[in-house]
Amino acid sequence: MSIAGYGIATIDEFVGTELGVSEWIVVDQARIDAFAQCTGDTQWIHLNEERAKRESPFGGTIAHGYLTLSLLATLAIDVGLIPPDASAALNYGLDKVRFMTPVRSGSRVRSRVVLTAVERKGDGRMIVRTDNELQIEGEDKPALIAQTLVMIIA
Repeated sequence: MSIAGYGIATIDEFVGTELGVSEWIVVDQARIDAFAQCTGDTQWIHLNEERAKRESPFGGTIAHGYLTLSLLATLAIDVGLIPPDASAALNYGLDKVRFMTPVRSGSRVRSRVVLTAVERKGDGRMIVRTDNELQIEGEDKPALIAQTLVMIIA
């Protein structure tokens, strides 16, 4: 997605602006299983569907919190956070993360992205701060809120 007038030279003008809302993506059991395999986090509440139906307060398996957090990068790209005239963008860090609501297997999520600060570092580099709200379709509370930092290179 592109944002009209948004680029390296004009990014400061967008501070305080909602850049957009991403498309919905499905957090299905296959994605949860793959994340568990990659990270080694194989807790039953994420992987054992039968046990989770019986014993979990959520009625089934849920996504790992860090899986939901990891989706913010691609969803911010979907919104258009990286200016089209940037040569690169790198995850720089997180300032605040709060996990609010578990994401049940099969749920759809999307991210609302607000640009909150731009700090120019010289040599065509800048640190961009965004507020992100990962929403769950049909839920009142978000899955998480997070302040992310991205290094953008002109």
